[in-house]
Amino acid sequence: MRFVVVRRSFTERAATVKFFEVLVSMDSVAPKVNAFIQSEMNGDFFPRSVNLVKGPVDTKRKEILYTFQETFDRYESLFTLLKDEQAFYERPIALRHPLIFYLGHTAVFFINKLLLAKAIEKRINPKFESMFAVGVDEMSWDDLDESHYDWPPLEEVMAYRRTVRKIVANLIRSLPMSLPIDWDSAFWPILMGIDHERIHLETSSVLLRQHQLSRVKKHTLWSSVPYSGSAPPNELLPVSAGTVTLGIDNQAEYYAWDNEYGTHEAEVESFEASKYLVSNREFFDFFKDNGYLTDKYWSEEGLQWREFSNVSRPTFWVWRGEWHLRLLTEEVPMRWDWPVEVNFHEAKAFCVWKSEKTGSPIRLPTEDEWYRLVDEAGVMELADERAKSNLHLDYGASSCPVNWFQHGAWFDVVGNVWQWTETATYPFEGFKVHPLYDDFTTPTFDNQHILMKGGSWISTGNEARLSSRYAFRAHFFQHAGFRYIASNASPKQQYVPYEQENAISKELDFHYGPTYLGVSNFHQNVVEEMLPFVHGRGRALDIGCSCGRSSFELARLFETVEGVDFSANYIQKAWQIAETGQVRYVVPTEGDLVDYREANLNELSLAETASRVHFSQSDASNLRASLVGFDLILALNVIDRLHDPVQFLTDMSTRLHEGGILVIASSYDWDQRLTPRKNWLGGFKKDGESLTTFEGLKQKLQPWFELINQPQHIPFVRRETQNRFELVYCELTIWKRRMFDS
Repeated sequence: MRFVVVRRSFTERAATVKFFEVLVSMDSVAPKVNAFIQSEMNGDFFPRSVNLVKGPVDTKRKEILYTFQETFDRYESLFTLLKDEQAFYERPIALRHPLIFYLGHTAVFFINKLLLAKAIEKRINPKFESMFAVGVDEMSWDDLDESHYDWPPLEEVMAYRRTVRKIVANLIRSLPMSLPIDWDSAFWPILMGIDHERIHLETSSVLLRQHQLSRVKKHTLWSSVPYSGSAPPNELLPVSAGTVTLGIDNQAEYYAWDNEYGTHEAEVESFEASKYLVSNREFFDFFKDNGYLTDKYWSEEGLQWREFSNVSRPTFWVWRGEWHLRLLTEEVPMRWDWPVEVNFHEAKAFCVWKSEKTGSPIRLPTEDEWYRLVDEAGVMELADERAKSNLHLDYGASSCPVNWFQHGAWFDVVGNVWQWTETATYPFEGFKVHPLYDDFTTPTFDNQHILMKGGSWISTGNEARLSSRYAFRAHFFQHAGFRYIASNASPKQQYVPYEQENAISKELDFHYGPTYLGVSNFHQNVVEEMLPFVHGRGRALDIGCSCGRSSFELARLFETVEGVDFSANYIQKAWQIAETGQVRYVVPTEGDLVDYREANLNELSLAETASRVHFSQSDASNLRASLVGFDLILALNVIDRLHDPVQFLTDMSTRLHEGGILVIASSYDWDQRLTPRKNWLGGFKKDGESLTTFEGLKQKLQPWFELINQPQHIPFVRRETQNRFELVYCELTIWKRRMFDS
């Protein structure tokens, strides 16, 4: 193993090199320090993701320590590119914090997660651990961050980082360890912190690139690739149809973020993919053809962004009498054979233009299509050797020519720059949130965060793995470009949002959530109670179906089920579940905290019923005339919510076949705001005697129906929070439509 050649990281050799003092003072780095960093960090490639399954425990502990220290140090080295201390406190772009925040943020992340995991008992600096905890989420291109922060001195932030480094290193040496390391391991928050810092290594490098050139300086550790030539002409190459199977399980060999867990399988039609990433030269044709000024090439949102931002060229292109390219710390003559770096809006506009010019159906690939290309090109996961792509900082601190790294018939299937896709990020089936970082992924399930694939020259650790799934808003700039494909297939929308509205989420949990207080699912229990009275298959009507669980349960017994409800929101959710087979929602735990839930028809053994159910919005008091000829009608928690329940019961007699079944379940919770007291079926004194709703039902239904069951009290539980539940009993009565002589 490479780390066993045990050399200490250069911070551990502080007595000799004193790197931190150099960083804090921002003086020129002495030549001998320069040479040291060059030999120590460029002479050996950056450590890969730690295997969490294989190897002796003692060796694994050393490997994690080495990876932590190298990551911590490499991150700090990025900030040596700032020219002076003032550069830490100026925002590179208006929508982000100044870089001093990101220097402190990754260290604070370790402490906050270790506290949550109870690996440490107290804070180091409560002020820092609040101030540096949450960054600016660039959710909108016009959402300027006007907030003001009283940032601490650079020396204090560096002192905090040194303290964190010691704490984490000591934990790695002392925490109990067993293999495999998984979500529940004491080491998981440490691994999470390592990969979190690697993410910010990349995103902070983008901010450095966006900083004023006068605020940065060159450093041999972060030297760009010095080569460029003529851009190769691009062409489309065929990719055969095939199946892609994505997702990892709980015994994954490497650290992964929550959005990688679960399963997804798709059949991908054949398509053609560009041989190369789109180079600066190829994109220049779009620019030269007034692509930035031609509205028809831009989506509605892209056009709004373009006009608001007054954009007329790629953000890293610079005109100084001739075209230059902005890199991390310098502007160089345009590298025409390097990949263009643009946001999603620009990539999409190019594809529309290219499609018009070529007559081919040009677009970006979907996530599934990108994985199909990976398979076809024979790309493998990064190994413990020099990468066969411009990835993981193995070849310098910049992009390189698009024709350097060949993968099958294509180039740069991974590496060089990230590649935009057509796919808005979404959870795989079986997705679960890790309790230590419950908002890493779920805020991006909004149809607005677009997946990028393949990694860039500075993508390390999890970012560099094929399974990684990173998504950004369409206006976001990253070291990202694109390749295009030609396909007649429409990109499939995978988006399944988390329902956030409290009332709908609670209703979804009532229908599809877990068992609470030992009381099993109400809708399933009701249908099971009616089994002895239902013979043969036919048509059923579910009135007040809400989010659909009872309709799906009925479809086990009936050929077709019509589910109706007055609430359009509930019907929309029922349709979504029928079409996608799943639903995701949040439920409150306490205060502002929530849990994330997923319900899946397949896991409930209801997947085959979805095709037999039809949902529509309708008022129970005024049902459509076409809703007739049913063999069974179910009315759950409806009768005591109607303005005129007698009219409803009369109407039911006209909508059932003779011999049909009417099932009523209600808690008889009469409310004058819903039902005038004069219309109550029971729950009051009549002629001096108590009249129950059950007796009232018998009186009103007697002309058309006979009672065929012994009334049953069916319990159900509604969850309010993790500590508060409502237990309710409904009375279930089953009635048979009388047979009349013709």
